[in-house]
Amino acid sequence: MRFTYCPDCGKKLIKKEIGDEGEIPYCETCNRPLFDMFSSCIIVLVTDGKDKVVLLRQNYISRDYYNLVSGYIKPKETAEECAIREVEEEIGLKIAKLKFVGTQWFDKKDMLMIAFIATADNKEIKLSKEVDEAFWEDAKVALNKVHPKGSVSYRLVSEFLSSKK
Repeated sequence: MRFTYCPDCGKKLIKKEIGDEGEIPYCETCNRPLFDMFSSCIIVLVTDGKDKVVLLRQNYISRDYYNLVSGYIKPKETAEECAIREVEEEIGLKIAKLKFVGTQWFDKKDMLMIAFIATADNKEIKLSKEVDEAFWEDAKVALNKVHPKGSVSYRLVSEFLSSKK
């Protein structure tokens, strides 16, 4: 989101040179720059630590591909806390181990995806209302069920498979 007006005082913003950032929307009344904002979310490949991963069907996201656990980071929450919370909320699994894999920009929704691979502490899936289906799948099979090459889902499953070699 690019600011045009100050969210605090409502005054129309000017462009002002801010260090190496170039021209940034700036509020002369509040004396502060207003940098562009975007959503940050997590995406987690949940594994059994061996060769199985959890795939989700969430029809409001895709009817063509299976998804991984994902969700928006709440204010005052770290990406790691969000990943643990979302896994428990969406599929009822506790996380024994969480590994940061990287980040990826998602153009379609202007968001930063923060990616993790997690090892579940238990295997009994309990669905939330926002998940239509979830199940354990062989990671090699899962690679062909998630969004295609180039997606963060594909990248996570590939990374997990590579770590098992």
